[in-house]
Amino acid sequence: MLVRLFLCVGVGLCLSSAANVHAQAAYPDRPVRLILPFPAGGATDFMARTLAQKLGERLGQSVLVDNRAGAGGSIAAEAVAGAAPDGHTLFFATTGTLAINPSLYPKLRYDPQKDFAPIAITHATANVLVAHPQVPAKSVAELIALAKAKPNDLTFGSAGNGSSSHLAGEYFKSLAGIEMTHVPYKGTSPALVDLLSGRLSMMFDTISVHVENIAAGKVRALGVTSAERTPALPGVPTIAESGLPGYEVSIWLGVLAPARTPTPVIARLNAEIVRVMNEAEMKRQMQGAGIEARSSTPEQFTAAIRADTVKWAKIVKIAGARLD
Repeated sequence: MLVRLFLCVGVGLCLSSAANVHAQAAYPDRPVRLILPFPAGGATDFMARTLAQKLGERLGQSVLVDNRAGAGGSIAAEAVAGAAPDGHTLFFATTGTLAINPSLYPKLRYDPQKDFAPIAITHATANVLVAHPQVPAKSVAELIALAKAKPNDLTFGSAGNGSSSHLAGEYFKSLAGIEMTHVPYKGTSPALVDLLSGRLSMMFDTISVHVENIAAGKVRALGVTSAERTPALPGVPTIAESGLPGYEVSIWLGVLAPARTPTPVIARLNAEIVRVMNEAEMKRQMQGAGIEARSSTPEQFTAAIRADTVKWAKIVKIAGARLD
């Protein structure tokens, strides 16, 4: 009788293990949603859709991009945080939603470090400091000298209070010891209109937005905000090397799942994303848009979120930015 009991338990455990293996191997068993905190049509949407198409091919299931713009990314973040932790709902997040928002929003309704399981960093992008041609400065050093001679005479536009374009400008002001007037807009597009017309002096804006304007001479590129020069603008120096040592502002993007998503699912997604982001064609596509195709381990992504949360808290404090 006892032998029969042990045999039954053993068979039960084997069947249970086989069922678990089968369940893990079956992932994904339906389309995967990739939620991002931006509207369709922008640079982030382009990155997400390019990734989604190639990732879907590798997973054998469609990866559907779900745009959930609004509330500084909180709408998208909360949707993912509250989703079933089974790998079928993913978050295409940015430095803003994960590392900047905790310092900007006193009543943030999600915890970037507890509500998500990082999978992989996928992209990195920097801003470029562009000025209207009528601004009499052809370098960062000349711009700083001009701002010191005429405090608050120069204006810089941004996509809104607390945006990376706003904070990049405030960080620049702080390190340079100058005063410039910040003009917030509801998005990049209206700010760009005023920059091109000359109503704004300058912007710290996404490189991909300005590549054509720079080539056409509609704006003058003074420096990129990254630590190294970018292949998209090889002739444009970094701000750090051209007059402001120590200045560096880069934005990363990456994929996360809800917390408590099974480790085998995270591992599968990481492996496939890394393969996609290291494809030569993907790298060429991104480079042409002024974006760097990246990849990482989940652990490296976790470390980046923690480190940048500390860094951006200091920048937000300098800017005095606070959002409800």
